[in-house]
Amino acid sequence: MRPGSFDPIGVLWHHTASTSSASNPHPALGICINGRSDLPGPLCQALVDYNGVFHVISAGRCNHAGVSGGSGPIPAGDGNTLMIGWEIDYNGVSQEMTSAQYSASLAATAAVLTRLGRDSSYARGHRETSTTGKIDPSFIDLNVMRADVAARMAGGGGTAWSSTVDNTTSGRFTASANWGVSSYSSQRYGADYRYADPVAASDVAWYRFNVPATASYRVEAWWPANSGYNSAAPYVVATSAGNQTVRVDQRATGGQWRVLGTFTLPAGDANRVGVSRWSNTTGLVIADAVRLTRV
Repeated sequence: MRPGSFDPIGVLWHHTASTSSASNPHPALGICINGRSDLPGPLCQALVDYNGVFHVISAGRCNHAGVSGGSGPIPAGDGNTLMIGWEIDYNGVSQEMTSAQYSASLAATAAVLTRLGRDSSYARGHRETSTTGKIDPSFIDLNVMRADVAARMAGGGGTAWSSTVDNTTSGRFTASANWGVSSYSSQRYGADYRYADPVAASDVAWYRFNVPATASYRVEAWWPANSGYNSAAPYVVATSAGNQTVRVDQRATGGQWRVLGTFTLPAGDANRVGVSRWSNTTGLVIADAVRLTRV
């Protein structure tokens, strides 16, 4: 425990920037316990490893938050006093949190906030409170994560099925040779993304999902934004009632998950979401990553 006051009112989420795996599930655990040469430990109250195991490190004040610039109901001030923090052990650049980590984080956040007598708005990401440009936790829509915490706190119970397909996911993404490959934008999901000129033809880049049951699913897309990209890029969702098209402005709101809508999808392994080139506006059409979550 670090010296100083500790009167938490909320939870702060981080990622470690270490690459975890099934064979090395908690590479940052030692650092989180012992600290670094420039910052003494403990560096968080707990660490969530690759398999969703929750490693409790400290019950007291830790060096995890620095100065809070304020976010939602969390005021500006000493973040180490204001918030309980845990590190989710993934690198946040080429790796997102696993479904096990996500589920464990939801459960722990719901339990802590219930104990504190606070609602889900008191859970924040470090990138929301940081005054020094922190990006953690990456590859997650924090508003969606808070909504999932709220559902847990309301007695929502079990883990929602969720699956992500990137343009590099083996056997899960298909596109014609008309779709180029680029790593130009730092807002990309993973190593690269695909791009194509708009034409008066569909030429869909498809994302294949093995949907576990016919039910309602939230469909989200990730794209890097650029002024030269398409203002009405068409996403095609293959629903139980037929294909539905949602057009998005890929010139803006990039580098994060954006909700396309909630749709009833049929069970089975098939192409479920695609990005079409059939846009009547100028600018490259981008295909990067798509996520489905059962709701």
